[in-house]
Amino acid sequence: MKLLDKKIYLASKSPRRRELLRLVGVEFELLNLRSDPARGVDVNEDERPGESPLDYVTRVALEKGAFAWNVLHMRRQPLRPVLSADTTVTIDGQILGKPANPDEAAAMLERLSGRTHQVLTSVALHHTDIAEHVTQVSNVRFTKLSPATIKAYCATPEPYDKAGAYGIQGLAALFIEHIEGSHSGIMGLPVFETAQLLRKAGVQFF
Repeated sequence: MKLLDKKIYLASKSPRRRELLRLVGVEFELLNLRSDPARGVDVNEDERPGESPLDYVTRVALEKGAFAWNVLHMRRQPLRPVLSADTTVTIDGQILGKPANPDEAAAMLERLSGRTHQVLTSVALHHTDIAEHVTQVSNVRFTKLSPATIKAYCATPEPYDKAGAYGIQGLAALFIEHIEGSHSGIMGLPVFETAQLLRKAGVQFF
């Protein structure tokens, strides 16, 4: 696929999302949002009381996009479509965020071991009179992980910037017995659903 006549803004720091957009020929400019609690955050990604995983991931994706769209206006930058996204891992109705340390990562992986969990990725698009989103849900089944395997994986850099303490595009691919859903969605950006949103903003792929 080759983008013919549009360039977008991507409101995300995720290297996986950048990789997937480049894969389908989408040109983009990064709009990075602050996420360091010590310096202040642009979008609060804390869970709200009683918020379901679906409501959570949808809210965060939409708020990221809305904030980035307002930034464009404040900076008087060219108004192009703004794409934002958020991914979360959930099991037993509980959200598993990004682990802060090896103990948290190990606890998450122990919980996922031998079971099926869900990966939710919500994608939002803001542009002129458009503010739409779509959420893709995948079921992922892990094989049974030994304590030694979990410890070895937690000694790598992989778990610590990813929801649920793993990334499907890395060593954790060895843990996955079965997927029902979208491989790219589990990575952080469901390509099919994202393309549908971008087409609504006039982005051409052929």
